Amino acid sequence: MDYFSLNNKNHKVNFKEALFNGLAPDRGLYFPQEIKSLKKSFISNLNDINKIEISMEVISQFIGNQIDKESLKKIIEHSIDFEFPLKKIDENISVLELFHGPSMAFKDIGARFTSRCLSHFIRKGYNKKVTVLVATSGDTGAAVASGFHKVEGIDVFILYPKNKISNIQEKQISTFSDNIFPIEVEGTFDDCQKIVKDALIDKELTSNFNFTTANSINISRWIPQTLYYFFAYSQLPSDIEKYSFSIPSGNYGNLFSAVVSKKLGLPIENIISSNNINNPVERYFKSGVYTPIHSKETLSNAMDVGDPSNFNRVNEIFDFDLVKMKDTLHAFSFTDHQTMDTIKYLLKNFNYLCDPHGAIGYLGAKKYINNNLGSHCIFLETAHFYKFYDEIKNLIDVEFNIPSQLKSILDKEKKSVTIKDYYNFKEYINSYL
Repeated sequence: MDYFSLNNKNHKVNFKEALFNGLAPDRGLYFPQEIKSLKKSFISNLNDINKIEISMEVISQFIGNQIDKESLKKIIEHSIDFEFPLKKIDENISVLELFHGPSMAFKDIGARFTSRCLSHFIRKGYNKKVTVLVATSGDTGAAVASGFHKVEGIDVFILYPKNKISNIQEKQISTFSDNIFPIEVEGTFDDCQKIVKDALIDKELTSNFNFTTANSINISRWIPQTLYYFFAYSQLPSDIEKYSFSIPSGNYGNLFSAVVSKKLGLPIENIISSNNINNPVERYFKSGVYTPIHSKETLSNAMDVGDPSNFNRVNEIFDFDLVKMKDTLHAFSFTDHQTMDTIKYLLKNFNYLCDPHGAIGYLGAKKYINNNLGSHCIFLETAHFYKFYDEIKNLIDVEFNIPSQLKSILDKEKKSVTIKDYYNFKEYINSYL
């Protein structure tokens, strides 16, 4: 499997090169040369196949011959070593819970997969020390800090917007040490992401650091996320013939993975991009003109993205044809007020305690179902609600236990540095030479 740059289709690399580059030298995202449909017999028998076998079948074509099957199996076993339960909300809506990993967010599988792939090649003789750069609006940083902590041969610099992520998310990022270096940026997630992208192609820095990224711009992040949709399908009752996914969307890596899953052969009817007020894609669907926006702070902070990188990949897979895209995708956006009302509604009516991102996923599912009677919609619950406890505690009137993964960090001391801009970042990272 080769990957080409979305800025230059003549620039092609294999999986290993795309993994370590993170971003193409021309600043383009890497895209698979070909996506082959899986056998119909495999799809129809998913409920009889275990998670490891499903994962090997789905992922192998994207790795090619770069990792031997036994090593890839071990990487996958480590990456998905937790549950992905599908739970019924009502007759038409279910929820796929993706928060049962170590950092209690859907980013765990991608972060663990990326760290183990990098570690595999380092052990196989890739002798350069790797420096991973990560921009996060909350959950990515927490998952990467957990997934990369003490991984030999890798340093990780995690950039997050100051005072714009939840207290728990910041604890998860800033209480690690060893090879994890948390950086607060005086700005937005988009500012953090721009610093990472600039650094990846900065010749002065790349002459001294062997950079890559664990953001969803790296192919190793979205590849394993395709598994969510196969795991969900394998748990669906046999009487559900038509189903769709509502995806809380920020940087669009997860939504792109859903589109890839449909192209691989999953019988997904539609895919809903459920957004907060940071909604450039919904505006594009209405106007026909894509325009990035300046991101605004919301309760669902992981989705506070005004210029989602992975939407370039979504455009590519639909041949930059908006009409073709709208045959599969729907885009809705919702306010913080609607989000809070939904958290209360789900708790009161279904005894289901949702985080702000999952609440937006539910709102998207509900709006879709209202316009598509007879369909079934699965929304993604992307993080455990307690990660946003300070933000939603006034909405919760039930007793609950604090998950052990989060309880253990509450009293730990925060350790991070603060920077203003790219110049500050270069000064800081150069101090580690």
